Amino acid sequence: MPSTGDTAPTFSATYRGSDHETFELDDHLGEGPVVLAFFPGAFTPPCTNEMVALQDRLDELRDAGATVFGVSADSPFAQGAFRAEHGLDFDLVSDTAGDAIRAYDLEIDIADLGLHGVANRAVFVLDADGTVAYRWVADDPTNEPDYDELLEAVGAA
Repeated sequence: MPSTGDTAPTFSATYRGSDHETFELDDHLGEGPVVLAFFPGAFTPPCTNEMVALQDRLDELRDAGATVFGVSADSPFAQGAFRAEHGLDFDLVSDTAGDAIRAYDLEIDIADLGLHGVANRAVFVLDADGTVAYRWVADDPTNEPDYDELLEAVGAA
């Protein structure tokens, strides 16, 4: 799992809902901090709470120069519906192949919910050079990050 100071693993996935655009992490580095908010699954209560909390702080994150991406193993269609239902103004990255989830060493199973090979809840802030400036990984996937701490990390990146 990448730690603070490590070069962040780059990856390709799909984003922007049903448009199936290719997401390349490298394309988003260089202009300011990138926030990667990994979450287990769209439409689950803790994931909804986290994504809505990020939306509520989106102006502050953007004012600090950050670009925010939610990352999960959900399909682009599910993410598109989730994004629309909750009015999320940031992109969700569909890592159905699990490449990013494995690259960041976040793969977990939540058997009670029938979720296998999904992302543990985690937030990484990458600086403009692609170095991990901040890392938070949940001890329990129902936990949420400290959003004030995240804002501080973005401001310092």
